[in-house]
Amino acid sequence: MSAIGGHTGKEAEPVELTEALERFEPWNEQEERDRAELLRRLRGGEELYSRENPAGHLTASAWVVSPDRTQVLMAYHNLYNSWAWLGGHADGERDLLSVSMREVREESGLTQVRPVSPAIYSVEILTVDGHEKRGVYVPSHLHLNVTYLLEADPAAPIRCKPDENSRVGWFSPEGAVAASSEPWFRERIYAKLNAKLNAKLARFS
Repeated sequence: MSAIGGHTGKEAEPVELTEALERFEPWNEQEERDRAELLRRLRGGEELYSRENPAGHLTASAWVVSPDRTQVLMAYHNLYNSWAWLGGHADGERDLLSVSMREVREESGLTQVRPVSPAIYSVEILTVDGHEKRGVYVPSHLHLNVTYLLEADPAAPIRCKPDENSRVGWFSPEGAVAASSEPWFRERIYAKLNAKLNAKLARFS
């Protein structure tokens, strides 16, 4: 029986995330398949909110745009040696929208960031190669990621977070994709996020 339907002997999955994923409309086959896998794991009672599950855990990312949607905020991440979106681990927090906003504030120095919508903007399962972090080896694993569309003022002060990134900056949407040195992210994730943004803009034009 699923965590929604009754007691499983494990801590029940909060209805909010499961229902948000059920309401989420996949953009493409990648999102359809990744959403199905996220739901399967959540309904199965697997502990995903903390890094105690070494095989995979929940993360929240943000596609941060300017109010006029002409700019996207990126950070140059030390671990990946690439410009990338902002985000991080749930680390026990059950509200992943709050996680995404917290990570943006911590990684960019922005104090004012707000959701364009509380709904999930994108879903993706991301592979992370084994690496050293603060002198400790982290085995290869999966990030079970949800992305939110957030908004901030490009004129507001920003700064890097030296233990995670060396630069933070605003790009045009196309420039944000081109700045990444990770081909899979450029083609499968960032280009997709921009396509969704363009579709939203076209709907209201």
